[in-house]
Amino acid sequence: MKTFVLTAALLCVSATALADKIAVVGGKVFTGTAQGTLESATVLIDNNTVVSVSNGADVPAGYTVIDATGKYVTPGLVGAYTQLGLVEVGMSAGTVDSSVTTLPISATGAAYDVSYAVNPDSSLMAISRVEGVTSAATTISRTEYLFHGQGAVITLASDAQPVLKPKAFVAVNVGNAGADDAGGSRAAVWVMLENAINEVKEAPKSLSPTSDWHGINSRLDVQALRPVVKGEVPLLIHADRAADIRQVIAFKQRHPGMNVVLVKGMEAWRVADELASAKIPVIIDPEFNLPGGFDQMGATLANAARLHNAGVTIAIGMETHNIRLATQHAGNAVAHGLSHEAAMAALTVNPARIFGMEGTIGSLAKGARADLVIWSGDPLEVTEAAETVLINGKVIEHTSRQIKLQERYQSFADTPQASQYIRLD
Repeated sequence: MKTFVLTAALLCVSATALADKIAVVGGKVFTGTAQGTLESATVLIDNNTVVSVSNGADVPAGYTVIDATGKYVTPGLVGAYTQLGLVEVGMSAGTVDSSVTTLPISATGAAYDVSYAVNPDSSLMAISRVEGVTSAATTISRTEYLFHGQGAVITLASDAQPVLKPKAFVAVNVGNAGADDAGGSRAAVWVMLENAINEVKEAPKSLSPTSDWHGINSRLDVQALRPVVKGEVPLLIHADRAADIRQVIAFKQRHPGMNVVLVKGMEAWRVADELASAKIPVIIDPEFNLPGGFDQMGATLANAARLHNAGVTIAIGMETHNIRLATQHAGNAVAHGLSHEAAMAALTVNPARIFGMEGTIGSLAKGARADLVIWSGDPLEVTEAAETVLINGKVIEHTSRQIKLQERYQSFADTPQASQYIRLD
């Protein structure tokens, strides 16, 4: 079979125009595996799956070739902590599924499952995927409950079914926001959390809708928290100040079988050694360097580097839908001491590992889902961009609402009517 070479002129090719067998050749490839970063490597994709990654390998017959010479190639970026697919316009209630008020089906909030609400047609999904984000962990951001429900890992492909892993994690806030929901004091939120967890451990294995039950969790909450208590599903705990993070570490020590992950952690660098010893990963936004409150007084751009140097597994994420800016934030972390390799891992394989999906997303490993990005240059440089994005082995259409608006108004500026709307001086 004849082999075709794709160049930058074909970046807008539709997914259906490519064969199932694709070879990405000549690029500098960050694998996210023990192979590290390979120069002038070849990535073979067959049936939406990575077949191999190797230096300068010959391309077998039947493969469509994408020439990545002089470019960077990475796994698709994994948004570590987002509300993608749950919110479109924050001020329009009809487009917001990222907040929950109290309802009788849940007592502590653990029962809510965001996978039912994910909208694959959100314009924010398209904006993010053209900039290299191919999957994300998404969850509720605002709630009056102790827990923020069960988050999901989603694909950013324009699929009818975007959920890759439902009930992937449960989140809780033990900082200021969590204290407010617990009556105004951290003393209350920690008592609530301990009681909710211990209650699940002691609850009867068979808890039917007709069972006599008087717990602080509802029956559905107990069901949702059982995998968390067993360590099968991570518990993401949001905390910023060092004192609160020490309480997170103490919680892990009391419940050693649980898979605890710290989220945000602006002062995490102050207890980096303790976090490393407790084997608690941290999902951070490394851009924060100014205190937004008294629990963030130690915020610093060196947070990511100090955590990594102490041996803490870090992932880069942010609570808003602007996860597409994560590469810039990772680049700033590199400028403040984080190694380039560690920054790329924080955007790809580390979040995949945190959510139990290593080997499926976040790396270019044999058997992994073929999510791949070809960059014009170093992905952590703001002057470079994602040129070609593959999700599940298909080249996505390089378009979004913003791109369409740009094209529309660039074209409009060349018309005679433009002068009445556009300042020409």
